[in-house]
Amino acid sequence: MALRAQLILDWEDGLSYAESAQKNNVSEMTISKWRKRFKAQGVKGLHDKQRSGKPPEITVEQRKKVVHLACSTPPGGRQRRSQTEIAEEVGISQSMVSEILRAEHLQPHKTEYWCGKSPDPKFEEKMIAIVGLYLDPPKKALVLSVDEKTQIQALDRTQPELPLKKAKNRKLTTTYKRNGTANLIAALAVHEGEITGRELPRNNAENFLKFLHVLDRKYRNVQIHLIMDNLRVHKSKKVTQWLDKKRKFHVHYTPTYSSWLNQIEIWFSILSRKVLKDAVWNSKKQLVDALMNYIKYYNEHKAKPFEWTYGKKHVN
Repeated sequence: MALRAQLILDWEDGLSYAESAQKNNVSEMTISKWRKRFKAQGVKGLHDKQRSGKPPEITVEQRKKVVHLACSTPPGGRQRRSQTEIAEEVGISQSMVSEILRAEHLQPHKTEYWCGKSPDPKFEEKMIAIVGLYLDPPKKALVLSVDEKTQIQALDRTQPELPLKKAKNRKLTTTYKRNGTANLIAALAVHEGEITGRELPRNNAENFLKFLHVLDRKYRNVQIHLIMDNLRVHKSKKVTQWLDKKRKFHVHYTPTYSSWLNQIEIWFSILSRKVLKDAVWNSKKQLVDALMNYIKYYNEHKAKPFEWTYGKKHVN
């Protein structure tokens, strides 16, 4: 109503259609509509016309109940109610439930995640050290971000897949069979983007130490800053004793519950989307070959440093 009244006042002040449209951020057609309505009916013409049909009657109590049900945990082990379930409980239509939730800015079907506060008393000290390595690494030093992605399942389907065709989506059976699991260990050279990866028969200290030997041989005559989480394997006696003897390795553990600080997790996310999602593997070997082939492809065509920024509210 305020906008419509302003359009009429602009008319009274002698503003043209174009001038009033620019001032109020509306179209000239809108201005024409309300000028005509005002000329014919006066102030009454600025009100909405009576609509046909009986408007739905939603009581204040029903509106409150919709909000309450949307924001509360339902019984029976369920985590949330659907809009249809809320509508049935309140006795209104699903479309009215949707309208009420929109008006109240409620989206019960969505969940946002954030990084909870780490209980590590040295969180800030460790975080600053790692972020410092990312943003301002020591000269002639290599920063490696290391972690494992374990229990990758080689899932096959009980029926052949139906490939993507025009007007038809790719289809997979919901039933599957397992052909074993694979464990991948990988190191990201943070400022080059290169990935070094190996399959782990088992995720234990002995195999982790073998991977460190691989890194030692690959990156000779350079100081290595190793970023990894607090997994027991990473802190085993065998591993720590070997690292103590190797002066070229400088270890930086991420704070407790803060493995998101480790950039290799970004690459694992890429791997999951590009290689593992909805994939079909006839054998564990086929899965492992695909992982190794992707690492080779990534290093040849995609490897580059991540544009990584850290802030109090988010990490990109």
